[in-house]
Amino acid sequence: MVKHIILWTLDPELTEDEKNKVKEGIKAGLEGLVGKVPGLLDVKVHISGRLESSTADVLLESTLESPEALKNYSTHPEHVAVASTKVRPYTSLRSCLDFEI
Repeated sequence: MVKHIILWTLDPELTEDEKNKVKEGIKAGLEGLVGKVPGLLDVKVHISGRLESSTADVLLESTLESPEALKNYSTHPEHVAVASTKVRPYTSLRSCLDFEI
């Protein structure tokens, strides 16, 4: 199995209300991929409880069946649609950590 962890920093020009709407959209979009993308076992998007010491705004924590499933997830049309409409337009920084468990 593979853990796929992403941290995003939202565009600093967004208002707090806009950031909250964007975070809700990211959460709904990515968590909604379970059952649609083969090999994607679990997705949790953390958008609340952020402490001031944080340097990121959103955390994606997902589990996939294998490295091949991760590769297929990255190009799956449902994932690409969410990333292109709900994530990329609103983020300024992305960090990724993938590892086998």
